[in-house]
Amino acid sequence: MCTMIVEKAQISGTGKGAKGWFPVSQVNVSFDHPANAPLDHALNIDFVNEAQGPGARVAVELSPESGQELVRAILVALERGGSHLAQPST
Repeated sequence: MCTMIVEKAQISGTGKGAKGWFPVSQVNVSFDHPANAPLDHALNIDFVNEAQGPGARVAVELSPESGQELVRAILVALERGGSHLAQPST
């Protein structure tokens, strides 16, 4: 059964696709059937630049457990990076 769960967010960054690096301006995150991963349901993450067409896309399909580990790793990295940036330079 399809969940139809999709969250979208405007972002700023770059991604690397088949034609090289391109700016990404949106991320689409869904929990539904994957296109390729051998899973019943997956956390599907698409980094896109709609203005550049379908070739400007980086897609990832993760198991739910891997998605939770990714979120944990992102939060730890942001926390560590934030504390690094908050330190006065010498």
